[in-house]
Amino acid sequence: MTEIALLVAEEYERKVKLTAEKGSSPAEVGWWNDFPEKMMMFGAEEKNIEDLTYCNKLPNPSLKPIWNFEACLLRMESGDESPVVLITGCSQGGIGHALAREFSVNGCRVVATSRSRSTMTDLEQDPRLFVQELDVQSEQSVSKVLSNVIDKFGQIDVLVNNAGVQCVGPLAEIPISAMENTFNTNVFGSMRMTQAVVPHMVSKKKGKIVNVGSITVMAPGPWAGVYTATKAAIHALTDTLRLELRPFGIDVINVVPGGIRTNIANSAVANFNKIPELKLYKPYEEAIRERAFLSQRMKPTPAETFAKDTVAAVLKKNPPAWFSSGRYSTLMAVMYHMPLWFKDFLLKKTLMKKG
Repeated sequence: MTEIALLVAEEYERKVKLTAEKGSSPAEVGWWNDFPEKMMMFGAEEKNIEDLTYCNKLPNPSLKPIWNFEACLLRMESGDESPVVLITGCSQGGIGHALAREFSVNGCRVVATSRSRSTMTDLEQDPRLFVQELDVQSEQSVSKVLSNVIDKFGQIDVLVNNAGVQCVGPLAEIPISAMENTFNTNVFGSMRMTQAVVPHMVSKKKGKIVNVGSITVMAPGPWAGVYTATKAAIHALTDTLRLELRPFGIDVINVVPGGIRTNIANSAVANFNKIPELKLYKPYEEAIRERAFLSQRMKPTPAETFAKDTVAAVLKKNPPAWFSSGRYSTLMAVMYHMPLWFKDFLLKKTLMKKG
């Protein structure tokens, strides 16, 4: 990797000199825009252009920050100590995918995982990311991936339990098998990852575990009872883990998204289509399908914005125990304190319309 970094850095230096000789600024030519991203792949540190030995040749040396390749190479040769972040559920179009990108931008070494590599093809093309296929329902899969990560990096500093599946439908008619699958992924999958990673973090006397909950827990409504129940379990488990793991120097953070722009609605409808035809709730079928898309039709927060805010909070020296961001996160928190009769009235009026 050092040889590659040298080649990229030398290419940059050559182009800077050629550009300066032509009387242009690096910002005026196309290759400039790509260079910071290229050097970021190698953990480079941000420096002002004045710090380069050839800065006096540039027409406008104060233009902008660039990536200092000397610092980059020194860091690689001395051993990279940037945090290693393992994220579950990194399929394209989801929160995990955006988190993987954002942690990487912030200088972390990122392990991006998903049940199928085909859902992470764009991440595989990014040399900054270590992409792994992982099924959180499988003990064998979890063990294999953790072994691969430790072999490659020697550590896991942050675990982000993001993998999850949606499940919509009336509780009285959703097959128990569909409920079990949702709990196995959302709840037991997160705990399987946590139990696998904790011994390593304890040995290092530090670490961070991030569990992704949901703002729907603050005001449970019709048609999403199974999903909300799994996230309520995550909230309770996170609060307990925070206390139990504190003596070992491990921080546990509950990240609670509001309405975030993702493709989760598509998977929710796909899962709904797999269940037997409704009987008691047939008149509500249209309302149930609408519930799947509710968060996506109310000006949701871009996943990239949510990821940026979340990563900034998680990487703090003393991260918050609870972090919420996204569309209607404040409104849902307010609803939590409303009288039940009023809350029920609002949810019934909004979400329980017959077709």
